[in-house]
Amino acid sequence: MQYTEKHFYLCRIPLTATGASDVEVIAEAQTTDEFPTLYSEFESKRKHALNKDGLYGVVRAEELYAIVRTAGKDLAKSTAFEEQKANLVTNLQHRVMQKNDAQAKQILSKVHEIETAFGS
Repeated sequence: MQYTEKHFYLCRIPLTATGASDVEVIAEAQTTDEFPTLYSEFESKRKHALNKDGLYGVVRAEELYAIVRTAGKDLAKSTAFEEQKANLVTNLQHRVMQKNDAQAKQILSKVHEIETAFGS
């Protein structure tokens, strides 16, 4: 059995992300004592996507954030991208439906291999 030390990482995933290389690690908590500060920053970053009742909506997000616990920044980036992939697709589809966003449609097609007839 090999022990691997794991830390908490706060990651920013832009809506235009095409993979883990586009994910940014913006903060790290190495101990459980540091986690509340990391979580407060996470909540602050997501605040723009809350509605008037304080409920988070992925379709309102301008960028996505995730906290992952893993062994290293590179692994944190890939884990965050994979965990947020469904939310990225949902947000992009919403942008195509509501705003006929051509860039969102292109990202859906080229990155996520999803063709959509919305906004056509």
